[in-house]
Amino acid sequence: MRQFDLAPLYRSTVGFDRLFSALDQFASAEAAPTYPPYNIERTGENAYRITVAVAGFTESDLSIDVRENALSLRGERKAEGKAEFLHQGIAARTFERRFQLADHVQVTGAALENGLLHIDLVREVPEAKKPRRIQIATAGRASAPVIEGDVRTDTVPQAA
Repeated sequence: MRQFDLAPLYRSTVGFDRLFSALDQFASAEAAPTYPPYNIERTGENAYRITVAVAGFTESDLSIDVRENALSLRGERKAEGKAEFLHQGIAARTFERRFQLADHVQVTGAALENGLLHIDLVREVPEAKKPRRIQIATAGRASAPVIEGDVRTDTVPQAA
């Protein structure tokens, strides 16, 4: 097993703490859970879907929580009695799956269909966080700086 010391990188950067923390977590991902399997797909420019295979689980067996930027999915099947299995290939064990969400990503809904749990996400960046273009004034111009963007002005037609 390899160990990487990222401490020297922390000293020479500002504002990249989350990046290096993610690298630390990735390096120690040996014990990462593999059950249940899942897909992450992009369904639009700012829309995503996480699909988790949860065969045998019902809606009451599953719970989805969102706290800060973390999405947690838990599954626990209620025992319906003691059955004697000759072979049990369908996993029904309790699980917990965590997904780290990017900033401004919101969960918009979830649906269970054909043994697949679909969790829909959308990234909604507030107007204040969207990039803006700022015009640079030169020394010869006496005009005030102008910020370009979507400016909505109510235009009132002039009476003739």
